[in-house]
Amino acid sequence: MLKERRIKQIHEYLIKNQSVSLDELVRVFHVSKNTIRRDVQELVERGDFKKVYGGVTINQKNLESFHDRQIKNQHEKVIIGKLAARFVDEEDIIFLDSGTTTIEMFNYIKDKRLTVLTNNLEFIERSIPYNNLNVISTGGILERKTNSLSNYNNLNLLKNYNINKAFMAATGISITNGVTNASPYETKLKHTIVEKCNKIYLLVDHNKFESCGLMTYCQLNDIDFIITNKTPQKEYLEYFTENEIQLIVGQNPM
Repeated sequence: MLKERRIKQIHEYLIKNQSVSLDELVRVFHVSKNTIRRDVQELVERGDFKKVYGGVTINQKNLESFHDRQIKNQHEKVIIGKLAARFVDEEDIIFLDSGTTTIEMFNYIKDKRLTVLTNNLEFIERSIPYNNLNVISTGGILERKTNSLSNYNNLNLLKNYNINKAFMAATGISITNGVTNASPYETKLKHTIVEKCNKIYLLVDHNKFESCGLMTYCQLNDIDFIITNKTPQKEYLEYFTENEIQLIVGQNPM
């Protein structure tokens, strides 16, 4: 592949995935790590991206806003959010992750009596009028990119609660790299939740399959349910069967 064409494709891949590791770029573009380093350096010098440990990410000023991401694939996200809400029962203690897909659950669970632990700032704001929602914030630093709160120092808070269900988001998923995330600040929180919780529900639209973020917060076989809008490739169906992962697909409004 010609260098300029490859760099253009790397640029498009980074825009789509926001943050990726060098190893992922090597695998996707079938070139050496030294070649990827040189290509990445050229993109960094153009100003759109910056290097991070082990990878590259979009400059913060160039990232899509939470609102822009929220309206992208909105139809699919509503379908997924409504499907996921069916698994929330009265008196549940749940964790609701940050993300533009998980927030779509709100309208379908807002009238239930629940305890919700969350770092999702929009969910917290929307919950204020609903006395039936006992909302516990993880607290911490405001992450404007994800409209969430991150706190390295307060993860013990989560270990004190018997969370029976967690509804998680991801930048991308793959069999090789597992469930990935673009924000290093959120990765430890997500990892802690997966370790702690009884049932893990992953909410991802079809574009997240075979995509990879900067950091892996759990392996794919740590997930109990995957809720999406389109049936994935055969290799995923086989993997889900082998690892007893339940796939829930909703392709039409309900």
